Amino acid sequence: MKLKIENLKYDIGSKKLLKGINLEVKNESFVGLIGPNGCGKTTLLKNIYRYFSPKEGVVYIDNKNIYGLKNKELSKILAVVMQENSMEFDFTVKEIVTMGRFSSVRRFSNVDNNDEYLIENSLKHVGMDRYAHRSFLSLSGGEKQRVMIAMALCQNTDFIILDEPTNHLDIKYQIEIMYMLKKLGKTVFTTIHDMNIASSYCDYIYVMSQGKIVRHGTISEVFTQDMFREVFNVNAYIHTNPHNNKLNISYLQSS
Repeated sequence: MKLKIENLKYDIGSKKLLKGINLEVKNESFVGLIGPNGCGKTTLLKNIYRYFSPKEGVVYIDNKNIYGLKNKELSKILAVVMQENSMEFDFTVKEIVTMGRFSSVRRFSNVDNNDEYLIENSLKHVGMDRYAHRSFLSLSGGEKQRVMIAMALCQNTDFIILDEPTNHLDIKYQIEIMYMLKKLGKTVFTTIHDMNIASSYCDYIYVMSQGKIVRHGTISEVFTQDMFREVFNVNAYIHTNPHNNKLNISYLQSS
């Protein structure tokens, strides 16, 4: 499952939020999208999963123009984890995760043994299987985030989009969730605010600034002192972690 975006533009009134985005996510790759707050990362994702409609441009998933697909067709190939959830009605954790099967079943009563397996396995993946019968609204922010990731996994798609998936999570679960997503063998496109998390798990990185892609490449190609200074306005100390050979980044305030 691969993603290709061509000349994507999105405006709100006279404000140009996306200024001709071009990018590609290869099959079974783990690709990160980074950039300062307000640069357009979430807006880009919302155009990909059709929460917004672009002014111009095309998004392809496996050479299919997503704007020509029905909602159910799209939900069978693309799962999404948004940065914030707005669930107002109370359900159990298991009921929330079961909603990930709604592209395949119409209602809870139609869940079969295969669906049950996917639901239970998804909860185990995020460490929430013991909470299956808990009220979703009673959970902490981090627990809710893990449940929403489980719901996306339960869709059983080959492509997952995530907007800050480690938001609200303790360090332990940040590492476990990212490791799990990496090992799934699916195509993953995610925004990330923690550069060391990005360095540890991403195969490829796109950098956004002011509505444009300004750099892209492997971690070693993109994570440079010049990039951090120009895009994030910080001085970065970059070194290789001897334990895993990944780049680690520390920061100093830019003078």
